[in-house]
Amino acid sequence: MNEQPLKIMVIDDENIVGKRLKPALEKTGDIVEAFEEGETALARFAQEPFDIVVTDIRMEKIDGIEILERILAKSQRTKVIIITGYATVEIAREALSKGAFDFIAKPFKPSDLRQIIERASKELRS
Repeated sequence: MNEQPLKIMVIDDENIVGKRLKPALEKTGDIVEAFEEGETALARFAQEPFDIVVTDIRMEKIDGIEILERILAKSQRTKVIIITGYATVEIAREALSKGAFDFIAKPFKPSDLRQIIERASKELRS
């Protein structure tokens, strides 16, 4: 049985993050779209839901917590993974209490993120 590719959205205002993660995550056949602005990403999500959203916590106009809340308000099944360069227990706890699937601290290897996505996809498919 061939599994459907996952639709993954990456949101980080540092352009390099999307550039690095997109090819790394596409290696397994998943479909990845990267965004540098929360508004653009949310507009895209409104057109078509994604299975997994990976978002940075600290961004200019809309932060990762707000993205998390807005995405889960539209789609309960979407798994949201928070990226943070400021991994405090408070931020992590807030994100998880608001429904984030998991969080990962910068700097991280794409393979570390891949493992979290793997777990999220198992949950999506169960």
